[in-house]
Order: sequence, then C-alpha cells, then structure tokens
Amino acid sequence: MHSDLDFTGPLRDALVSADFTYDRVAEALGEEAHRALGRNETLPALRRTTSGGPLDTLVRLFLLQTPVPHDDAERALPGLVDRLCNAGLLEQSVSEVAARTDCRPYATSETGEDRDLWVVSDLTPGLDGAPVAVGPDHVLGISSASTSLAQLTMREPVGSALDLGTGCGVQALHLAAHAGSVVATDVNARALWMTRLNAALNGVEVDVRDGSFFEPVRGERFDLIATNPPFVISPATGQRLVYRDSGLPGDRVVEDIVRTGPDHLTDGGWLQVLANWSIVDGRPWDERLGSWLRDDCDALVVQRETLDPSAYVELWLKDSGHHGGPDYARRYDTWLSWLEEAGIRGIGFGWINVRLADGARSGGGRHELLEWPYDVEQPIGPAVHAWGEAASALRGLTDDELLARTLRTRDDVQQETVGRPGAEDPEAIVLRQQRGFRRARTADTVEAAFLGACDGDLTVGRLLGALGTLLERDEADLRAAYLPAVRELVAEGFLGVG
Repeated sequence: MHSDLDFTGPLRDALVSADFTYDRVAEALGEEAHRALGRNETLPALRRTTSGGPLDTLVRLFLLQTPVPHDDAERALPGLVDRLCNAGLLEQSVSEVAARTDCRPYATSETGEDRDLWVVSDLTPGLDGAPVAVGPDHVLGISSASTSLAQLTMREPVGSALDLGTGCGVQALHLAAHAGSVVATDVNARALWMTRLNAALNGVEVDVRDGSFFEPVRGERFDLIATNPPFVISPATGQRLVYRDSGLPGDRVVEDIVRTGPDHLTDGGWLQVLANWSIVDGRPWDERLGSWLRDDCDALVVQRETLDPSAYVELWLKDSGHHGGPDYARRYDTWLSWLEEAGIRGIGFGWINVRLADGARSGGGRHELLEWPYDVEQPIGPAVHAWGEAASALRGLTDDELLARTLRTRDDVQQETVGRPGAEDPEAIVLRQQRGFRRARTADTVEAAFLGACDGDLTVGRLLGALGTLLERDEADLRAAYLPAVRELVAEGFLGVG
C-alpha cells in the first residue's frame, strides 16, 4: 500500500463500524429523502439525520456536504479526523468538521455475490441548486454514465482487464471482482490518486498508470477493456474539463478508441465503450459509425437516444455549473454555432461493443448497428455476451451445417397475435423477448410454428421438412425461403444453438 494511503484501512473499519453501506443509508433516509438526494436536494435527508450517531454523522458529512460538530466527527471516525484532514478528505475548524471530498457507499453484485464498496471522489456540485463551476481536474463520482457502463460490461471471469480513463476508479473496482489483473489509466493526476485510494479502501489490487488513452499499455493486450471516455462533443474553447472533454474535435476520441482498441485485445477479447457520437447532415448514423468498425471484429452498436443540439448544449452547461451564470448565453451561442457549422444536427448516445473475433481475421466479423431506445433488462452485459456467442456460433456455419443443428427457443420468448376480435387469422404475429434487449419482430405462420417446435430435439432440417409436409410446401423451397430467417432468429437471441 502507498504510504500516503495508510489511513485507508482504519477508514474502512470506521465505515463498516458505522454501517455506512448503501442499503443502510437508504433505509436510514427513507424513500422520500433518498429520492430527493438523487435530485441533489438535501433538506429532507438533513431532517432525518439529526441523532449525532456515527451513521447520521457520516451521511451529513459526506453525502449532504454539511459541517458536523467536531465531537460527532471524532465518534464516527475515531482517531482519523486529523489524518483525513492531512490527506485532503476533510477540513476542520475549532468546533466543526467539513468534507472536502465525497465518500459514497456503493453496492455491487457482479459475480452473484453482494459487495459493499466505498467510492471517494470530488464533492458533488450543485447540491440544493447552488451554482458551482467545477475545476478542470474535477474527479467525478458515481454518475449515471458510470452505472450505465457498469451495467453494460460483461462479468464473465477474465485473465486481464483495462479500465481506460478510470476517473475515480469505479469500473476498476467492478473489474477486480472477475479479472485476474486490472490496469487503470488516466491523464488526471488527481483521478489517479483517487483510484489508488479507492482500490486501497476496498482492498483490491489495481495497477494504476498515468497516460493518455492506450499509451500507458502500448504493446499489451487485454481480455476486456471498459471505457467511459471524455466523449462530450464540444468546441475546443474555454476551460477543458478533463473528465468529459478530450481536446479532440467532434467525436474523434470515440472513433480513435473504436479503431485502435482491438489492437489491445486478446483473441475473443471485448472492448465496451459508453459514448456520444455526431449525427451529421446527409449521412445515416449507422453508416458513419459502421465505417469505424474493423472486418476482423464482431461489433454490436446500440443507439439508445438522440438529442437535438440545443438540448445537448443545455445538458452539459448545467453539468459544468454554468447554467444561470453570467456567461451562460455566450457559451450556449458559441457551442450551438460550432455544432451548426460542423453540420451536426443531433448527438447520439449509446453503447459500442467490439470483439476481436476468433476466426474472423480475414474478415467476416458480424456488425449490427441497432437503434433501440426501448426499455431493456439491466444489467444488459449478459445479453451483449449472448449476442457475441450467437455471432461465434453462426460464423462460417454453412446452410448444410445449420440444417444439421438443433435449436431451442429461448424461455423468455412469447408470441402475440394482432388482429380484429373474432377474426379467424391474425393480421400479424409478433415474437417478443421478455429479457435482455427485449427485442420484438413480426413473424409469419411458418416462423411462428418453427419457433414453437424448437425444443432442442429435432434438427433444423427435420423441422423444416415436417413443416413442408404439414403445409404442403416444397421442402427445398421452404429451406431456401426460411434459412436466412433462422439465422436472424439465432443472431437476435430468439433461438439458442443446441
């Protein structure tokens, strides 16, 4: 352990002793106050944490950012107040102690085992509507982006993992639960210190390295790379916020990671990126992003939402604490003008998943670019992994080989019929997944009957033969017509390969 972090063991003991865990804090605050705190409003939680006991004190100190009496702080953090002040986590006056950093309880269960963690970051800006412009080296804490990436990331056991642009180290803490070794990189010295602190505080090993993008891991390969890069699409003017601004034009940072990331993957390794991208005049988003993808890789790109330029600019000016400030209108106008001049008519947000595909070295990687703003099952990582498994199963599979395979309809697939009440035949049949991406597709009676019969017993060829006999259709015609649909049903997760 780094000598300047020798307080982390006693701090962990104090947090455990006070029962300062996610579940216990939520219970102590109650639903209403907990939801209000999620909206950055502290008053309901302040009213529920007046006992002076260790749990209430830690909630007020770190989560509500309100000073606490010195004696209460000493009871909650016995023998630690001076040490934490020296380390920069707290500050004190004669009678009170205040937090200079956030220390937040966090609960995870990547491997089916619940873990209580704590994450130290810079203080949450904008509590109770106070305008706070964050500094250039601000280290963001647990955010909607970090939890989205955590839900996207696969949790199969791997030998090595990389958290690229680690920030306060949230992803590295997740990865440490299922990776033999974890490397975390960043260009922000303060972020690197906090990642080391959080690793030590939670008793995990993380190799923390300073440097830009893949520079600190040149020549190395990983089984899994997870990254929430500084993807905000903004003009390179004014102060750069390292946690969100790359300094590169447009969405170039995301493009560079997608193009070069596979050079740092082992065979079968995955790169998972949470990102923004530009939607430009005259070119479909999927065509543009598709040009970034390599032929030797499988790729699943999911556009979850799109924002128009003004909504996007407002979102990030609020994020940086400029909303309502004296130069808000000027910043807003400059940013909008820049987007307009660049031909950016919208900004897409979503997930880019790329796998260096075994057996696809000479091309043949499966690329699917999907607009899917609908509700999905979280965490979504297992569904992305299943998509990759289906792509592997289908790669190089000839029609004759597919006809000889047995398939099984996934348990969560349900059939819906659409039509007038009392009509003899439905106008449409919809197949809908209840889990994962919760995809839906329309099907004809042959596809529906085929899915209904796929229980892993009969081969695809025998099933299509039986359907041909039943429907008095030529078997060869049926195979030619429906084998492409069978491949799609496997690729989209309606059918599993037996």
